[in-house]
Amino acid sequence: MDIARIVMLGVTGALLGIQFKNGRPEYGLYIGVGVSLLIFLQITGYLTEIKNSLQFLGSSMGQGTGYLGILLKVTGITYLCELGSGICKDAGYQAVAAQIELFGKVMVLLTGMPVLLSLIDTIMGFMA
Repeated sequence: MDIARIVMLGVTGALLGIQFKNGRPEYGLYIGVGVSLLIFLQITGYLTEIKNSLQFLGSSMGQGTGYLGILLKVTGITYLCELGSGICKDAGYQAVAAQIELFGKVMVLLTGMPVLLSLIDTIMGFMA
C-alpha cells in the first residue's frame, strides 16, 4: 500500500516540521522540502507508468499521437510548477511562488499552442 506509506511520510514530516519550527525554523523548512521531494520522487515512478500506457495507446491509434505528447508535457509542467510554488509558499516567498505559477501558465499556453492552431485550422476548413 504505497498510498498509506506516502500519507504516513507526509504526516510524519509535517509533525517533525512543526516540532522544529519553534526552536529552529530553518530545520522545519528543510524537513518540509525534503519530504516534498521524496513524495515527488515516488510520484515520478507512477507518472512513468502512465506515460508508457499513453504511449502504447497512442501507437495503437496511429495518428494523433502528438496530442498525447502535448498532454503529457502540460501535465508535467503543471505538477512541477505546483511543487515549486508550494515549496516557495511554505518558505514564505509568495512573490517567487507567484512567478513560478505565472511561468507555468505561460508554458502551458505555449505548449498547447499547436492544439489551438489545429482547432482553428479545422474550424476554418469547415467555414470554407
